[in-house]
Amino acid sequence: MERFLRYLAAKAILLALASSFVSCYDPSPLQDFCVAVDDANGVFVNGKFCKDPKYVKAEDFFTSGLNIAGNTINRVGSNVTNVNVDKIPGLNTLGVSLVRIDFAPGGQNPPHTHPRATEILVVVEGTLLVGFVTSNQDNNRLFSKVLYPGDVFVFPIGMIHFQVNVGRTNAVAFAGLGSQNPGTITIADAVFGSKPLIMPEILAKAFQLDVNVVRYLEARFSSNYDRHY
Repeated sequence: MERFLRYLAAKAILLALASSFVSCYDPSPLQDFCVAVDDANGVFVNGKFCKDPKYVKAEDFFTSGLNIAGNTINRVGSNVTNVNVDKIPGLNTLGVSLVRIDFAPGGQNPPHTHPRATEILVVVEGTLLVGFVTSNQDNNRLFSKVLYPGDVFVFPIGMIHFQVNVGRTNAVAFAGLGSQNPGTITIADAVFGSKPLIMPEILAKAFQLDVNVVRYLEARFSSNYDRHY
């Protein structure tokens, strides 16, 4: 009996500790980083400051233009139109945003990741090949599927993913993201177009490429030509 009571007491302590960990946590970041400062000259919010409620109006929760196709004449053949907190101030603290993605035939939204959001995508026109790759711990498995109008696909938070128009006509998709500022890291842009550039020798070894190939890629991606967002 005494052993059983000790077991219950230990379990209660563990549950109490677990509940404290659940209820006491830092909020999810809404930017790439937030550096602490000791003086009064820093930004004190995670996200954006809040407007005085008595000055809020309907326009703070509204935007328009998602019926207009984006310009897909660029190096990847696609265009992403963002509807985030910068477009709709009323999204601040609500944890959601939206994008429209237009694709020319053969166009793609190249491999990228959203560090702060899961994405759920619906195709409204055309045919898309989509997919995401899991973490190293899951052996980098690829989950991929061809989507048609009305089909929906989910990209878990942080996973590298892509969409490619495999049809002969333009394609359009809309996606909801679980953050007012999900962030986007396009893999090729980040790796070969960083500022300053990563040493070519490092990337040559990482990607098992000739160093001159890396220098060529860095010259291409660091030239600010038609960066994709």
